Amino acid sequence: MAEGVDTAKKKTQPVTRLVNKPLKTQPNSVDASLFLEQKLSGQKLEDCQALLQLFSTVSKQPAVMWGSIIGFGQYHYRYASGREGDWPITGFAARKNDITIYLMNGFGDYQEILPKLGKHKTGKSCLYIKRLSDVDLVVLTELISDSIAKMKKRYPE
Repeated sequence: MAEGVDTAKKKTQPVTRLVNKPLKTQPNSVDASLFLEQKLSGQKLEDCQALLQLFSTVSKQPAVMWGSIIGFGQYHYRYASGREGDWPITGFAARKNDITIYLMNGFGDYQEILPKLGKHKTGKSCLYIKRLSDVDLVVLTELISDSIAKMKKRYPE
């Protein structure tokens, strides 16, 4: 045995998951317009007010605050693990550095259109933009509309 090598087996604790622990992010009754006016100023406020109008028009749903996320529509998910919950079909949030746009079906179907969007970054279901003027609003509208349609098909009410 090599000197200085610890061969003692480490005792590991089993991972315990609370399958139906409630999510911290829940819908609430805060008015989205007032929330934006209280939290933002300048260009970011103007951009988020424009997004509020865009999402309302495209989704045909009222804006609902989910913590600091402005959500539109809702779906119920259930994972194979047993975890389940409710989440907005789409929405956005003003974060410190970016505006995050939530397209819950992800970006796999959008590889051809994303380069036409303009300056952005993506995560699993998040589209990050610095300002609305960095992106093509027609392309953004198409992404939001298509994502909503696919989510409604995947999660019928």
